[in-house]
Amino acid sequence: MAYRILITRKIPDAGIRLLQEKGYELEINLRDHPLDRETLKEKIRHCHGIIALLSDSIDKEIIDVAPQLKIIANYAVGYNNIDVAYATKRGIWVSNTPDVLTAATADLAWALLMAVSKRIVEADAYVRAGKFKGWAPELFLGHDVSGKTLGIIGAGRIGQAVGRRARGFEMTILYHSGSRKPEFERQNGAQYVSLDELLARSDFVSLHCPLTKKTRHLLNAPRLKSMKTGSILINTARGAVVDEAALVRALKQGPLAGAGLDVYEHEPQIHQELLTLKNVVLLPHIGSATVETRNEMARMAARNVISVLESGKAINPVNQIDSV
Repeated sequence: MAYRILITRKIPDAGIRLLQEKGYELEINLRDHPLDRETLKEKIRHCHGIIALLSDSIDKEIIDVAPQLKIIANYAVGYNNIDVAYATKRGIWVSNTPDVLTAATADLAWALLMAVSKRIVEADAYVRAGKFKGWAPELFLGHDVSGKTLGIIGAGRIGQAVGRRARGFEMTILYHSGSRKPEFERQNGAQYVSLDELLARSDFVSLHCPLTKKTRHLLNAPRLKSMKTGSILINTARGAVVDEAALVRALKQGPLAGAGLDVYEHEPQIHQELLTLKNVVLLPHIGSATVETRNEMARMAARNVISVLESGKAINPVNQIDSV
């Protein structure tokens, strides 16, 4: 049987080749934007598998038009774009790409942290504009990183990787997570604290929690106001974990000195005032954007599709389907 697979955006050839080697019939969206809902519904109708992106909302309405669907392989570690509960009810596996993007995303969080604290983007634009006339005592004064306090919200794989990197800067590491991480504490001297204490004490706060009903607007206006004066917020998790309008106010009026964002509440739309603030570094959701990482993500998504279609079970499942 020739299985039919929909790939909602062009992914690296490393994954596509694996599917081609199995003789699957592939439908690939080669356009540089997501499929609209009606097109997605039409293309998924006769598919046995789909490789989806975070920009694709795979909800009940989409799932219901694909009676043969067996696997939704998300080309991401997060999967808040998929109605996992309904997919499970329908007997459809949902998979993601864990572990492989841990280092790349942790590195990017640190790139943002350094860029904001050292005002790298502002200084680069200043030089390119021909304004640099020589060294000056108060030119682009930033903030120290070494010896400061880093607060990590969400101590999963990526959050812990960010914490390990902080040891080289001799930072105090605080974290708040759904559960204690004794090994993380033992190896890195990390301290588990309440969310309120973390926000009050941290010079840098880095977000690494998943987006759920509980974490949506986790950093709302009152919590942003409670942050340490002069602190910097880094978000490489999900945009909606932060109330973006409240973030703008905290950046303009205090207490925040700056922010580094790779994700946005209404992505790809960005709050217009964020675009005007010089104390914010904005990136286009590139946390996993390295050649090595994206290639392995493509292979991992493809392997999950193959595993479900050939053996009836996902390799990296986020749900569990009972065997028939």
